[in-house]
Amino acid sequence: MPNRLANETSPYLLQHADNPVDWFPWGEDAFAKARAEDKPILLSVGYSACHWCHVMAHESFEDAATAALMNRYFVNIKVDREERPDIDNVYMAAVQALTGQGGWPMTVFMTPDGQPFYAGTYFPPADGHGRPGFPRVLEVLHEKWTSERDTVLQSADGITAHLKQAAARAAAGKAEVTPEAAQRAVELFREVFDSTWGGFGMAPKFPSPSNLEFLLSYAAGSGRDDGAEPTALEMVLQTLRHMATGGMYDQLGGGFARYSVDERWLVPHFEKMLYDNVQLVRVYLHAFQITRDPFFERIARETLAYLEREMLDPEGGFYTAQDADSEGIEGKYFVWTRAELDEHLGDDAALFAAWFGVTPGGNFQDPHHPELTGRNVLTNWQDPEVIAERFGLPPPQLAERVQELRTKMLAVRDQRIRPGLDDKLLTSWNGLALAAFAEAGRILGDASYRDVADRTAQFLREKMWRRGRLFHTYKAGSARVDGMLEDYAYAGLGLVELFKLSGEMEHLDWARELFETALREFRDRDGAGFFETSASGETLIVRQKPFFDAATPSGNGAMALLALWVGRYYNRAEGEEVALEVLSQVHDHMLRAHTGFGTLWQAVEFLLAPRREAVIAGEPAARQPLERELGSRYLPFLAIAPTADATGLPLFEGRDVDEGAVAYVCEDMACQMPVTTAEALAAQLD
Repeated sequence: MPNRLANETSPYLLQHADNPVDWFPWGEDAFAKARAEDKPILLSVGYSACHWCHVMAHESFEDAATAALMNRYFVNIKVDREERPDIDNVYMAAVQALTGQGGWPMTVFMTPDGQPFYAGTYFPPADGHGRPGFPRVLEVLHEKWTSERDTVLQSADGITAHLKQAAARAAAGKAEVTPEAAQRAVELFREVFDSTWGGFGMAPKFPSPSNLEFLLSYAAGSGRDDGAEPTALEMVLQTLRHMATGGMYDQLGGGFARYSVDERWLVPHFEKMLYDNVQLVRVYLHAFQITRDPFFERIARETLAYLEREMLDPEGGFYTAQDADSEGIEGKYFVWTRAELDEHLGDDAALFAAWFGVTPGGNFQDPHHPELTGRNVLTNWQDPEVIAERFGLPPPQLAERVQELRTKMLAVRDQRIRPGLDDKLLTSWNGLALAAFAEAGRILGDASYRDVADRTAQFLREKMWRRGRLFHTYKAGSARVDGMLEDYAYAGLGLVELFKLSGEMEHLDWARELFETALREFRDRDGAGFFETSASGETLIVRQKPFFDAATPSGNGAMALLALWVGRYYNRAEGEEVALEVLSQVHDHMLRAHTGFGTLWQAVEFLLAPRREAVIAGEPAARQPLERELGSRYLPFLAIAPTADATGLPLFEGRDVDEGAVAYVCEDMACQMPVTTAEALAAQLD
């Protein structure tokens, strides 16, 4: 018989609807039951693309004996971390405080009023590998709850006090917005840069797009004359090349996996997340602007094609994630044996194998997955000239043939059992997707990307925006959960990018409205910065302020950038004031934990950059040559304002045009002569 999760819309929660565990969704019903029955709460948090979440579910939550212990001793709550990032962040802080590490599945034991007293991540079904078995944990904690209650409650009070103290802790002072501060941050990135394989630190390696974006903006801005080796730009470009030629990148279908388990970007953790891919699209587009290397354009276009093909909902938004597992095996959908190539490609198998690094014995070993022995993750490390000579094909003909074989093998892979799809839609991540497609349309001049961006903005407006408020998640025709700081910030930044592409004031005006709503609902009136949850939202044991980047930009970092854009376009000094206020809260931490503040370092670069605006006035068709020139250049903090009627912004005053198109470029309150050709515009931008 299905449990209470059967009434939920989250795909992750629905995966547990048939467990013998008496799961509750997060809500008052669960807490009331815990209080009435004097039971502690077992909180389990995960997400649908999490491999070890599936493992623990199969080993423990589907096991009748384990479920019986859970039901007898605890009130059990299951949470989708993507649906409730506020809950996830609060209790992940508890896990990290108690264990020194974090991750998912997250398992937290807490009092009926939500105070944690014991926590961990994955627990095996029996003792082993230095971890206690889950049934033993359940028995021990039940015994402590019944016989050592005072000690447990004292521990819970102490942990909660620690969490509140940590959330309130701030380094109030003056933000250090100087080229020297940014340079010191880059020096710290340099110290952990992998000069062989790119990326930062040791395995496992994550893409960390916010850090890459900071380094690019530094290279083009305050660090232009840095002179140190490797340069910020070199670190980014080397990282991007190695990521896209390794197994981290889907060589057949496009798109990036969550992270690499090794330093070479060879073996990925195979789930594909929307947030990784849309952020990386922008980094590759920016690398293309800087270098004009078609490699970076190709990776961006292939990833965009993957997103449109496999992640785009008919209603206009993007799905959340694709699972790592299919047929119960992580990565099975993506890996190949040499025999499979022979079966499907015949004589062409040798060429395909040479190009993509496929060997008869397999090109990787994963001790956690011996069932994948002999299989290959496709890579693109091979030298095309060597392969061209080996197979007697001119390089252009070789590239064409490889593309034909890729298409054929992608069709073969499409016949396999696919990994699971988490098809809920999140406002925050769709805001990131909106920014990616809008910027792709502007940089690449491809109208199809603008169409996708327009549809995404329409989805957010029609499905996620009600009575002046955003909702966080959408599934099965229903928008749920009050919007959080990241929803307002990411959606606002996406709308700014769409305005830069279209010039339609409705997008920029909505971005301003989202910013103003965030000021009212999320800003700390007693301190500084922004809370993750609104003043009118649900009260958890701690109200956190997100400053630290995770896989996505921190809410405060993204809001600082949105404040700067709103201030720039609407000529509001408040924009810089808000950004400086946010930076003042963490200025002492940004150098000590530099890799966690890439978004806020971008805000520093924004503040350091000259104030530049480019108004392109005229009808859309006439503007195209001038807009192409702008799109070809990496100018991350240039306020681009296309307009047909020169109304709606202070920037537009006196800048109408009778015919054709005119570009007006201004820097630090001084404007250059209007120009009408791309060549003249290029001269002003150089």
